[in-house]
Amino acid sequence: MAVTHTDVVILGGGHNGLVCAFYLARAGLKVTVLERRHVVGGAAVTEAFHPGFRNSTASYTVSLLNPRVIADMDLARHGLKVVLRKVANFLPLPGGDRLLAGDGLTRSEVARFSQKDADRLPEYERRLEVVADVLRDWILRPPPNMSAGGWLQALPDLLSAGALGRQAAALDVQGRRDLLDLFTKSAGDWLDGWFESDPIKALFGFDGVVGNYAGPYTPGSAYVLLHHVFGEVNGRRGAWGHAIGGMGAITQAMAAACAERGVDVRLEAPVAEVLTEAGRAVGAVTEAGDVVRARAVVSNLHPRLLFDSLVDPATVPADFRERMTRYASGSGTFRMNVALSELPRFTAMPEPGDHLTAGIIIAPSLDYMERAHASARLDGWSRQPIVEMLIPSTLDDTLAPPGQHVASLFCQHVTPDLSDDDRESVADLMIETVDRWAPGFKASVLGRLALGPRDLERRFGLVGGDIFHGRLTLDQLFSARPVLGHADHRMPVPGLYLCGSGAHPGGGVTGAPGHNAAKVVLKDLKA
Repeated sequence: MAVTHTDVVILGGGHNGLVCAFYLARAGLKVTVLERRHVVGGAAVTEAFHPGFRNSTASYTVSLLNPRVIADMDLARHGLKVVLRKVANFLPLPGGDRLLAGDGLTRSEVARFSQKDADRLPEYERRLEVVADVLRDWILRPPPNMSAGGWLQALPDLLSAGALGRQAAALDVQGRRDLLDLFTKSAGDWLDGWFESDPIKALFGFDGVVGNYAGPYTPGSAYVLLHHVFGEVNGRRGAWGHAIGGMGAITQAMAAACAERGVDVRLEAPVAEVLTEAGRAVGAVTEAGDVVRARAVVSNLHPRLLFDSLVDPATVPADFRERMTRYASGSGTFRMNVALSELPRFTAMPEPGDHLTAGIIIAPSLDYMERAHASARLDGWSRQPIVEMLIPSTLDDTLAPPGQHVASLFCQHVTPDLSDDDRESVADLMIETVDRWAPGFKASVLGRLALGPRDLERRFGLVGGDIFHGRLTLDQLFSARPVLGHADHRMPVPGLYLCGSGAHPGGGVTGAPGHNAAKVVLKDLKA
């Protein structure tokens, strides 16, 4: 058994753990990262899945990665290159029609179905941006927290709440009403109030169910829609892109930035427990028995994994333990990577073109999405599932042999406890679903990797397959993430912090929780 000493030990080398490590090391601290797998990156990794083919295994597209994190870590210098999709989205429709979205496309495309909707589109986008701007300003700082103690201890949070209140107050009445709607309503109700045609509502409504085990008419899904418009690519707000080399290129660039700052990253070093003494976190013990003692312990793990498996329950207040058992985490996600002999030919657009660089959404209406969720809840998985397909090899020739391609299939809905015995049947269904819209797709499949929710949990620690480390519902957002009173990244065990997607502002490859947690740790260690 080896014993080492460091300033901060970080549990998990996913992207937020690496971001947190970088900022702490940049401030002069000695940092050790313990990663369970043979590679850093968590769910943002690129791996081979069929001879000659590799792809992003779980997370699969770029938009939410925060520009300040990109700049501070100098990720471009460390090899990261992100390219824009040539078309943003491609929505095949029944009868051989389609809706395309992107610069110079969306409004004219929508007008084919409804001139009224096309005319309303600029105002919809403007008002969504007004609300997104308020929240975007809070992505890189902890939200107001409910502090124990007297007024002096609570003063920082009172000031923070006051700042947020002033921003909300600066909105006109319309903006405040939109803010309330987007936090409480369903995506379907929000969109029904704006548009009349099914295709445009389906295009926007898909963002409300991404990674969310819910239908578009589930209350709160409007916030999930909003969560997906925070991002930007290469300075273009709301855009989505592809990291050359896959999502692993992001975390490999982050790892290089950390190495440059002297961070000690240990692979194949799963953590067995958080070491506590006198009720305080003082380090971590690996499954091999090695001890890393530290002034602060920062967890990039799903909060349920942290408190269910690694922290001595005797050190955790009873109410927090109870709340954590009820922390909602579960997704209807079924993730596939597919090796293709050729590009698919959709009935709506049979010739290969820029539309194949888009996010291809197989879910032609909100009703279709609602039925998919209801079917999964009743039957275990939807027989008419939602599938988003990306073909990153149309933008990146490093992923597949010449003339061949890889596709990422982000599929919904399946129950979060889908049996392993049903995995291949569901995978067959997903391939057949795409084949109905693009005849010949099934015949072009050379190999595949299928990951259900349980696979995502086992491989990446995503409890219930939840890509957000916990559902983005009002009771688990902002000051209540993960639990009211601990939104400032400080967990109820002194010396223990949370830097993963279970902390504000939630899931997605943002780097924001890691950035914010580092600021809190630095403040505490200075004190």
